[in-house]
Amino acid sequence: MRVLVTRPAHSGERTAQRLRELGHEPLLLPLTRPVHDKAAARQALETTTGAIAVTSAEAVRTLQSLGEALTPHLSRRLFAVGETTADEARRLGFHSVSASSGSGRELAELIAASKVDKLLYLAGNPRAETFERRLTELGRHFSVAECYRMEPVAPSPEAVATLLTNNPPDAVLFYSRQTAGNFFHIPRVESLLLQLPKIRLICLSNSVAEAVPSVLRTVLEISPMPDEKSLLSLLRRL
Repeated sequence: MRVLVTRPAHSGERTAQRLRELGHEPLLLPLTRPVHDKAAARQALETTTGAIAVTSAEAVRTLQSLGEALTPHLSRRLFAVGETTADEARRLGFHSVSASSGSGRELAELIAASKVDKLLYLAGNPRAETFERRLTELGRHFSVAECYRMEPVAPSPEAVATLLTNNPPDAVLFYSRQTAGNFFHIPRVESLLLQLPKIRLICLSNSVAEAVPSVLRTVLEISPMPDEKSLLSLLRRL
């Protein structure tokens, strides 16, 4: 199966390798790129104490850029959405890492159950508000530091049209609402997809799926859990 991956280049390459291992042919079309704010991350760490929360591996990669300045903070407890992000934090050297099984809402509930007193959320921009909203509902106090932002990447409309016309993909994977929105703003994408009756648009969550135009909802599929393993499991369905 030919599978179009719309993630940023670094994450997209990782997904591409997993797709190859599953016997699929990945096609990479990065639609966003991360810009890490090393100074903001360092200042946030140096002016806070207690646990750290991350909802994206990009936050961990920002921490990685700190080098030796990160060492004093590796003993702080870290909470992450998903085992993939948690594993990156462990490889970076964090001693105590806990992961929620799915969404930011579940991460907030895990943190609340752990009775953490002080929490620093290393966030991105843009981001969903689910995690912060649920923490507030649960009465947990936290501080937020935006340490990276995702900038749009504008591919050539002609190149995308060629990709969707000549030997087109069988499925398109969407991991974020921002990326899905960027994809459907590319000229002619919607009309070209409507000409592919067997195309599958596979989204990580309901929130991501909201960016898919209503005329394409008949070919829309949503991962049963908001993690990559669950997302890729849908590719096994005929």
